[in-house]
Amino acid sequence: MLAPATRSVILLGPQPGPQPGSPSHQADVGRVLRELGARRPVALCTAGWQEREGEDEALAAQLGLPSVNLRLHRRSEELFAEDAELKEAYKARQLLLRHQQDFYRVRLDHADEAAHAIAVRHVEPELLEQERRVSVEFLRQLDRDHVERCRAIHAAFEQRWRPGDRPAVARHRRELRALIEPASALVIAGGHVASLFNRMELFDALGLAAEKHVIAWSAGAMVLTDRIVLFHDFPPYGKDIAQVLDAGFGVAPGLVVLPDPSRRIRMDDRAGIARFAQRLAPATCVAMDPGTHVVSEAGLVVRASATRLRTTGEPEIGWSG
Repeated sequence: MLAPATRSVILLGPQPGPQPGSPSHQADVGRVLRELGARRPVALCTAGWQEREGEDEALAAQLGLPSVNLRLHRRSEELFAEDAELKEAYKARQLLLRHQQDFYRVRLDHADEAAHAIAVRHVEPELLEQERRVSVEFLRQLDRDHVERCRAIHAAFEQRWRPGDRPAVARHRRELRALIEPASALVIAGGHVASLFNRMELFDALGLAAEKHVIAWSAGAMVLTDRIVLFHDFPPYGKDIAQVLDAGFGVAPGLVVLPDPSRRIRMDDRAGIARFAQRLAPATCVAMDPGTHVVSEAGLVVRASATRLRTTGEPEIGWSG
């Protein structure tokens, strides 16, 4: 499946995890490491599990190689206990991002309501199709604006506080470099996507991994794309409209990763799938159930086995890239 001569970014469907109710299927990550020809230890990032990030025994056993957990969640707590000034600045940034997310969501809700109100009008089909395209483009513009503003907030924080130059951050990054440098791959688990993204960003985990193979699933796969898209057609509360959380790290560009679609997406809603895929185009929307994979090298998908959500509304089962 894999060509180990160059760095690969391998995105997988959900893997077994430590949380109650986690998938009970067999993990793919060990097989992928074998196909890569990995021989050296593996660096683990389970920061999305938050306080439970150290409960990695089951995952470590599935790798087939020794592993070292980077403990990014614990490191962030240690860091903020030592650097109170950075802690306050970081909290202020996160509050700003949350407020911006709230305002973006308000605009999305109104745009979605308007789109539905227009879609049920009894007018000429040609006019209705034109208005449908306008509604989709308005959502696209809201998404683009939100991503740009998120990037601006992150850039301003980096410029103002220069975390990498602060002694506590620099020390942790040196320690992490020493752990990652001998590793054959960086393995990123799922969990809480915002917590995972923020801690990987704070410690520059991907920068330290340099040319290492990267294997990720669920939230771990989501943060590697250009945009972290939150979605759920069956939300426990609130509306079911998808929203962009933040710009991702962009090492698997041109993709929107949708983990566990069998529980989260109405696959028979052709109109909804078409609207979603058109809104996020030209990115490829990839629904990733257990057993699926997407392999990216040099920013291009070289092989895959997953389900692509097409702009026509038809899921393409067995999409191969």
